[in-house]
Amino acid sequence: MKTALFAMVTAAALLSAPALAQTPSPAIVAAVADPTRPAKDTAQDASRHPAELVAFAHVKPGDTVTDVWPGGGYWSRIFSAVVGPKGKVYAYVPAEIAGFKSDPLGQAKAITAEPGHANVEAISDPLAAPPPPEFHDKTDVIWTFENYHDFHDSFMKGADVDAFNRAAFTLLKPGGYYIVADQAAAAGSGLKNTEDLHRIDPAAVKAEVEKAGFVFDGETKVLANPADDHTLKIFDPTIKGKTDRFVFRFRKPAK
Repeated sequence: MKTALFAMVTAAALLSAPALAQTPSPAIVAAVADPTRPAKDTAQDASRHPAELVAFAHVKPGDTVTDVWPGGGYWSRIFSAVVGPKGKVYAYVPAEIAGFKSDPLGQAKAITAEPGHANVEAISDPLAAPPPPEFHDKTDVIWTFENYHDFHDSFMKGADVDAFNRAAFTLLKPGGYYIVADQAAAAGSGLKNTEDLHRIDPAAVKAEVEKAGFVFDGETKVLANPADDHTLKIFDPTIKGKTDRFVFRFRKPAK
């Protein structure tokens, strides 16, 4: 009786435990080791742990991946190599930021012209725009890295974040994954520090995403830093590059 009870408790604990990082596939290892990756990208590998995170996202050859707010293209290039010629990567730039001085849309388009990245397509629409019917249930993975908190900021002109999460749900295939990685704010702070500290409460993200219909599917602590007390702006030189970051994986339930 005790043995059976112990087995049940152990199983329950395992089911509720945070997901551990998966072993990177050969395709992921090759993508990260690609000698054509720009030096500005590889210089960030030590702090971003790309192989572990892409494995955690379950990206594989042939997949369709949407890289939300791709910036300089760090993740889009890796995804492009992993999904290969039979896959597709959408470098999605919210229309609200397309006019920034850094020219986010121009940067995304530049990736598509690079050798070996013909499977990347740059797209731009308002954050809350509903996806066209032909794109429904077609995406394997939606990814946003260190930008989810920005969706709530004033320069987004009141964009409806809930509508964006619903759009992500609509785009994903049943069983598809939505990955949110961001800078952690203090527990219980909600959305209070998205603009001043560029941080967001992990619990607030989880609540918003689950409201759209997603199921929480685990997290990896590979970017966590318990020494970060969450009080400093992420650009502060004493913490920059060493902030406490969370990485959540959500799943669209299978029909």
